[in-house]
Amino acid sequence: MKRDEALAIVKESLADVVPDADVTTLGPNDTFRDALGIDSLDFLTFLELLTKRTGVRIDDEDTPYLTTLADSTRFLVSHAR
Repeated sequence: MKRDEALAIVKESLADVVPDADVTTLGPNDTFRDALGIDSLDFLTFLELLTKRTGVRIDDEDTPYLTTLADSTRFLVSHAR
């Protein structure tokens, strides 16, 4: 998976979880919780969407690496088959 593809999947998944959020204004290092007001249930939904769309397994210990655009993109690129 290429970086651009991973970034698009992350943004699309965030937009599905928080439909009224403008993900285009989200900076690469802005945390989803602070910038979008994502709560724990929204975050779990986001992780489920990422797994469904990419096939990448996300374990509990991976969640700290999925809190920003940059980190989420990097995680998906490094774990995709």
